[in-house]
Amino acid sequence: MNENTDATATCTPKRNRLKRTIWFLAGTVCVALGAVGTVLPILPTTPFLLAAAACYCKSSERAYRWLLNNKWFGEYIRNYKEGRGIPKKTKIIALSVLWVTIGFSTVFALPRLLPEMLVLPMQLAMVAVAVAVSVHILKLPTFRKA
Repeated sequence: MNENTDATATCTPKRNRLKRTIWFLAGTVCVALGAVGTVLPILPTTPFLLAAAACYCKSSERAYRWLLNNKWFGEYIRNYKEGRGIPKKTKIIALSVLWVTIGFSTVFALPRLLPEMLVLPMQLAMVAVAVAVSVHILKLPTFRKA
């Protein structure tokens, strides 16, 4: 992808100033988490940067273009957008974090936080979401540097 490519073609920032501000802040938090993920192996970079791109797309064309053309972060998003996928390490970490957090939540958190009659339906819903996300991640191409 060329540095000067117009990456905003599919972006439509919200008109409401409050919504744009909230999306922008969420995107900035995701960029920060993605940046931390580049140095901490337990935190996956790509999913946070993809979330940041989605948030910036809804808030600011300028921030979205900056992220896509950023020399440190842009490659992660461009690889995903261009169908080249995400690195194997990212898939493994994302799936591990997903299942550890879902497992902890369904076994320990939900029974303490919800009325008894809601625990099982919520546990099933959380596992269903985790399965759907896992299938999506596993179906993505695995990016390998040439």
